[in-house]
Amino acid sequence: MELRHLQHFVAVAEDQHFTRAAERLMVSQSGLSASIRALERELRAPLFVRTTRRVTLTEAGRALLVEAERVLAQVRAAHEAVAAVQGVLRGTLALGTEQCIAGVHVARLLAAFRGRHPDVEIRLRQAGSNALAEEVAAGRLDLAFAYRTRADGDQLRSVSLTSEPMTVLCHPRHRFAAPGAPLCPADLAGEVFVDFHPDWGPRRATDAAFAAAGVRRTVALEVNDVHSLLDLVDENLGVAVVPRHFRHKRPTLTALPLREPGEAAYETVALLPPERSTSPAARALVALLETEGLAPYRSS
Repeated sequence: MELRHLQHFVAVAEDQHFTRAAERLMVSQSGLSASIRALERELRAPLFVRTTRRVTLTEAGRALLVEAERVLAQVRAAHEAVAAVQGVLRGTLALGTEQCIAGVHVARLLAAFRGRHPDVEIRLRQAGSNALAEEVAAGRLDLAFAYRTRADGDQLRSVSLTSEPMTVLCHPRHRFAAPGAPLCPADLAGEVFVDFHPDWGPRRATDAAFAAAGVRRTVALEVNDVHSLLDLVDENLGVAVVPRHFRHKRPTLTALPLREPGEAAYETVALLPPERSTSPAARALVALLETEGLAPYRSS
């Protein structure tokens, strides 16, 4: 089994199209098809279901994709490790992050990293914490800035960025605004909630806090970006429970502390693979993060 066969297979799986994958790889479509057929013959299993519009993975293809991505990530890490020993950091830094993550100024950090390591190609992906953790575990990302859960510790390492309480945001004319008192989950029972998709860290933290308090809630307005959430609250269409630093993004909204059960808090971390699998580029980024003051928000 040749590495180029795995590279070709992963490209087709990602693009779900032979022509687009061939263009991205800068190979002929006939050569790409021959490479996939050779891999299927060696494995004695079809890897794709082919149609006129796209290709999809078979069960065997899905199983191979996980291992192929892991192998290719290890090969990249090997190349980068040798380059690092020679004193030059090269290769790719694949970073994932949630929106408006606390504890790190992502753009400023990447600018500083590029200034120190101009030969490293930077790739950035924004997604929810659960998806980011899966991609780090699979080797598709070198590291990710995300919300921490206990499940992450099973196969990933973490470097703490910051921890903060959750806050209730509401319109100044909402009934909660005038008293201005801290709220507990029971106080919010029956409210209309604006929140993120279930994969995002703030949603997972809020769901966990309400579950711990034994309070059921329904998210009526579900969004996938911070500004849409703030806009909906700003029109008094619902309330939102978010990490405390979100209050700085829309000072016109009323921010009220959420009294959570136990010691629940919103902790953001840098998620990394096991030490032996961490790329030199990821190590360099974490070292830069730890030595430079790049946090965008105060903890208070």
